[in-house]
Amino acid sequence: MTREFLVTIAPYREILVALISMLVALWVAQLLHSWRGSWRARRRAERAGAGEDLAADLLVEAGYTVVEKQARVLWGPLLDGEPQLMELRADYLVEADGQLLVAEVKTGELAPSLETAATRRQLLEYHVAFAVDGVLLVSPEAGTVQRVAFPTVR
Repeated sequence: MTREFLVTIAPYREILVALISMLVALWVAQLLHSWRGSWRARRRAERAGAGEDLAADLLVEAGYTVVEKQARVLWGPLLDGEPQLMELRADYLVEADGQLLVAEVKTGELAPSLETAATRRQLLEYHVAFAVDGVLLVSPEAGTVQRVAFPTVR
């Protein structure tokens, strides 16, 4: 490089260093954000997995027989008369006293409550789609197995 070129770019050196510094800072921030998000997801998955294992024990202690874990059903609600097929997966299918039930495991503070709309809707959807005699809401952290009934209003 010639001396004239270096003298010409000298005023822009600080700007170039600042731009490179900003790019490096953005890259590091993105890495940290990605790591934090995946850490949370792993932690949530570990908590849910441990909860499902404990839930199986709670179900057996409550007198239920586990028929299937991660039970799947292909369900097709109709949209303008056309079936919209989707696969649903419930945590457990259990049996007791000749009845087949879906058992859904919920961990955390809010999810194991019918006050949580998503939980309520999921249990109702499972009741209909799996065509079972009932649904159970299992909270391994609280140590509870609760039967949920959906009365019909006519």
